[in-house]
Amino acid sequence: MKTALCLAAVLLAGPAIAAPADDVSAARMKARVEQLVAFGTRHTLSSPDDPKRGIGAARIWAEAQFQADCGDAVQIVKPETMVSGERIPHPVRLVDVVAIQRGTERPDEVVIVEGHLDSRRSDPMDATGDAPGANDDGSGTALVLEAAHVLCHRQFAGTIVYAVVSGEEQGLYGGKLLADYARARHWTVKAVLNNDIVGNSRGSDGTVDGTHIRVFSEGPRADADARLTKAQRLYGGENDSPSRNLSRFIASLADPAFAVRQVWRADRMGRGGDHLPFEEAGYPAVRFTVAVENYDGQHQDVRNADGHAYGDTIDKMDFAYLANVTRLNVRALAALAAAPIPPAADTKGAVQTFTALTWKPVPGATAYAVWRRRTDAPGWDEKVLTTSATTARLDGMRADDWFFGVSAIAADGSASPIASALPGGGFAGP
Repeated sequence: MKTALCLAAVLLAGPAIAAPADDVSAARMKARVEQLVAFGTRHTLSSPDDPKRGIGAARIWAEAQFQADCGDAVQIVKPETMVSGERIPHPVRLVDVVAIQRGTERPDEVVIVEGHLDSRRSDPMDATGDAPGANDDGSGTALVLEAAHVLCHRQFAGTIVYAVVSGEEQGLYGGKLLADYARARHWTVKAVLNNDIVGNSRGSDGTVDGTHIRVFSEGPRADADARLTKAQRLYGGENDSPSRNLSRFIASLADPAFAVRQVWRADRMGRGGDHLPFEEAGYPAVRFTVAVENYDGQHQDVRNADGHAYGDTIDKMDFAYLANVTRLNVRALAALAAAPIPPAADTKGAVQTFTALTWKPVPGATAYAVWRRRTDAPGWDEKVLTTSATTARLDGMRADDWFFGVSAIAADGSASPIASALPGGGFAGP
């Protein structure tokens, strides 16, 4: 409790995260999921041209939703590429639908919220049969559209990108396409919020949990090389990737009645999502997924068998729950877009009775907060000081016993996540 309260005291100081989440509508998201289901299938290999059924019709609809809600407040782009692979036997045109809300001060600093548009049946190669994809991932697509509806007419220092991607079920192709697009435009991606299966509160075994959302984050960085791995063995950092500290930041923003359960692995066991290509590219990214999954509703043909109803149908969803997940995403997007990027920091403290910290100044920061935690503590325990300098000497604090981190604070009080002053802790990306 102390960790959450101490961190939240700083992170909630700015005005950017207060009001927008109240505008989230469960009814609006339900209507959008109903429309997504009405496309019959959104399989990546389904028709790109049919005006009523398939992935092409769904893409056109998603673009129209962004345009209707946001108008000139966003720039809509559609990154595309030709892909083929194990689940794409013949080359297919892959398209993401992306709405960009430019920041007023630091437009190249970007936070991304994404969900995948495509759906699938039991046979991942069946592109013709019905695949409603209500929760997987109509829920994430509806969340992205709702976040844009709520936030796009507000102004933030940094840029928010709302992305509806394709090809997830065939091999995470849409996430990779968007990560490549970000790198080609030299975006400083300070956070990616991937929402995939975020709309049910009852699991396939009857377990109900409507008060938590799981947030998955990698520990050791996916882009780590041998040099970084060696440095982390010497100095620490295995539990301090930018993605892990992004997860801690999001947890601090949660409503006590709807809390984050941090899961310290990149994704569910043996599974994956569209945040993984971003992590592999060196960008901080996390996955939001329901507290209890309904496996009977995932990757299943719609049918009744052995007393069970299978298929990803809308009746298995809980839209009040989805609205709570969306509110948390909206708070996180607003906070991240308002705050500066976390500074890259370094610790010197071997064989001495004090710790020396240094960090690089970041645009938009008027002050910096220095934090510490015990090496076995799950979260940041204590704010040590706030300063306008880019160095700090901490007398009497032996670096062997603590991990240190630094957050950046804007003039309006908006505070960034904490970047660990350890190898691999920097948020700035590749």
